[in-house]
Amino acid sequence: MKPRGTLMIEHRLIEKVIGLLTEEDKIITRDKKVNPMFIDMAVDFIRTYADRTHHGKEEDILFKTLSRKKMDPRDSKMMQDLIDEHKFARKTVAELVKAKEQYISGDKGSLTIIRQKLKALTDLYPEHIKKEDKEFFPSTERYFSGAELEKMLGEFYEFDKKMIHEKYQNVYRILSEMMR
Repeated sequence: MKPRGTLMIEHRLIEKVIGLLTEEDKIITRDKKVNPMFIDMAVDFIRTYADRTHHGKEEDILFKTLSRKKMDPRDSKMMQDLIDEHKFARKTVAELVKAKEQYISGDKGSLTIIRQKLKALTDLYPEHIKKEDKEFFPSTERYFSGAELEKMLGEFYEFDKKMIHEKYQNVYRILSEMMR
């Protein structure tokens, strides 16, 4: 398998969760209320899996390695666009969390903001994934030798091995802070 294969497999799970966000938005529209636990779990998935694990491999390994290559301007621009989209997703998720907290505190007007943030994410991810899968990954793979691709795949594997430890060290930290 090539590095893009790993990333594309991860995209399939991200697409499934984004589909659930679309369904949750329909439920929110129908019931005029938010399930805070659903939002919390979706945010955890996006922050841990989609952003930290998946985007982490892209930004910390693939993009960093590509930035040392002589890329044509189209590929360089697309890489910057993808980075900007990752930043937009992070900002949108933070705003979703804030709106959910406001909702829990009794601000029913935040329901509209929650729906807007869910829509922003469900609009972003399918196009973002399509751009990576169909354009960016195939186009930029040519910058690497077979040995470089194999090395990158190994780096992806090592990156993933560290993620579960990082996740649960954070869980411990949060639980410890709750005890104070």
